[in-house]
Amino acid sequence: MKTFKKIILVIIVIAFASCVDVVDVEVQNGPTRLVVEASLDWEKGTAGNQQTIRLSESTPFFNTGTITEVTGASVVVTNDTSGDVFVFADQGNGEYLSTTFEPVLAQSYTLRIEHNGDVYTATETMTPVTNITDIFQNREEGFNDEELEVHIVFTDPEEEGNNYLFRFQREGDLLPGLEVGEDRFLNGNEIDWWYEIEEDEDEHIDPFQPGDILHIEMYGISRPYYDYIKILVEQLGGTGLFESTPVTVRGNCINETHPENYAYGYFRLTQVVKASYTFVEE
Repeated sequence: MKTFKKIILVIIVIAFASCVDVVDVEVQNGPTRLVVEASLDWEKGTAGNQQTIRLSESTPFFNTGTITEVTGASVVVTNDTSGDVFVFADQGNGEYLSTTFEPVLAQSYTLRIEHNGDVYTATETMTPVTNITDIFQNREEGFNDEELEVHIVFTDPEEEGNNYLFRFQREGDLLPGLEVGEDRFLNGNEIDWWYEIEEDEDEHIDPFQPGDILHIEMYGISRPYYDYIKILVEQLGGTGLFESTPVTVRGNCINETHPENYAYGYFRLTQVVKASYTFVEE
């Protein structure tokens, strides 16, 4: 009787297996677009004259192995007040380099890119940033009071409307942590900004440990860029129950020739302060 049941079970499994069809789903790809990485970041204490703009083309969603670099484009940045033009020379690898750029705080600049018969433009203002006055570690402010967090202390300028981008990169980690902040409720005050890495065993992510070296960057950013990067940072968390749904985020690069063929990316001009911190035993 047991043998008979086994034979019936095998027949049922084979029957269901034979009913499975392989369905090939053709995924539609959107139009290929220019991708602009034009972050002109002026580190405090440096001349800021050497700047790089990167151009590439968008790739299909499931094609994650290749990046199509754009060469042969014309890339210039103009000081909108003085009219000074800074040419970014094609390096033949998707990068365009200028060694003569002159950053001026609160100055407006315009980016112009000519590629494949289209002209792309974007305008942005060089935004200043305050200084970091202290960095220390603690276990009190984070989501887990047993784990280490880092604290960055700075004084927000008295004028309203200051916005910040923070970049945290632990040595050995593949990706940095990004956070954005504004002075809407803290204008003119001393700010203690803390950052913690939560443990994730599935993703093999460990919290901070004594001996870890953390590289910190704090950028002063414009309000339009704050609105743009805030959406991107929120989408880095995926599409869980309480995360935002990924959407196409339009940057500030406009296609003057064919407006419907807009570019991805953003032309930003920021001042940045950088620091490093090594966690210690407590």
